[in-house]
Amino acid sequence: MKNILAIETSCDDTSVAIVNSKAEVILCLTASQDLVHEPFGGIVPEIASRNHTKHLLPLVEKAMDTSGLSWKDISGIAVTNRPGLVGSLIVGLVTAKTLALAYEIPFIGVHHIEGHIMAPFLRDDEYKGPDFFKDPFLALVVSGGHTQLYEVNGFGHYQVLGQTMDDAAGEAFDKFAKMMGLGYPGGVQVDRLAKSGNIKAFSFPRPLLNEDHFNFSFSGLKSAAQRQLEKLPQDKDEPLVADLCASYQQAIVDVLCGKLVKASFDKGIKNVIVSGGVSANSSLRNHLQAEAEKNGWQLAIPPLRFCTDNAAMIALAGHFRLQQGDQSSQELAPQARAEL
Repeated sequence: MKNILAIETSCDDTSVAIVNSKAEVILCLTASQDLVHEPFGGIVPEIASRNHTKHLLPLVEKAMDTSGLSWKDISGIAVTNRPGLVGSLIVGLVTAKTLALAYEIPFIGVHHIEGHIMAPFLRDDEYKGPDFFKDPFLALVVSGGHTQLYEVNGFGHYQVLGQTMDDAAGEAFDKFAKMMGLGYPGGVQVDRLAKSGNIKAFSFPRPLLNEDHFNFSFSGLKSAAQRQLEKLPQDKDEPLVADLCASYQQAIVDVLCGKLVKASFDKGIKNVIVSGGVSANSSLRNHLQAEAEKNGWQLAIPPLRFCTDNAAMIALAGHFRLQQGDQSSQELAPQARAEL
């Protein structure tokens, strides 16, 4: 496989990328919909899919023009077909199928989570990810819709060690931000405000942290935050808001890091990757680096541009899939829910 063109439209961001066989990102273009969904305080599926139809083909054309490549230089097309918002997935999948037919290029449907697992191994001018770990590694994928911990024994071989039993970590951030009236996307706002806050100002629970398994739960934390907010004045000054954000954020970080450390010790695995939108959180990244130094991990976290949903990670996963002989048919369908 020379160059893979990939499309990612699983949620609200429209992304197109071209990645070569050395995992080097030739380009990655993304059209964000944050401003469109901000008035609603969250993603509206119908609006998301409508905007994908507006942005996707112009992004494909721009990717080909900017890269200077012709369609003869594209040896495969990868597209997210599961899981995600069905309307959004359909836009990307139909476009990928049409391009594959028009230019007689093989295409492959990619699982969105497998893309996130590949993200730390991407490379560009500013970031040189490690070579794909040959030994088993732990993969924590944490985002607005997913919080899952895997043991990875080579590409395509994933064992779920733990997953969220209710809300994902990113959802817990966004719902807390909505309670606080901080705006959208909420996780970014909480992270920004927490920098000047006191992590010990409020006592929030660490759900399931001391349980003898690797599952996660954040609904209780969200409920505890709601009860705490009801006790406080409606008009909160900036220091109080900062303390609330710092204390709440620290609870999530403690749970994520604690489960990852436990898994590393129990499984005897010191290769660790963390990816997904929440891996962009500055406090989480700092705590993970500290745990890596303390426990002798080889830790890989993608740069911020590859943390959130992006087509580059889908391209790399698609490259590996096509390289091992997998190929999707024109009958491939989108799936709202799908286990990896």
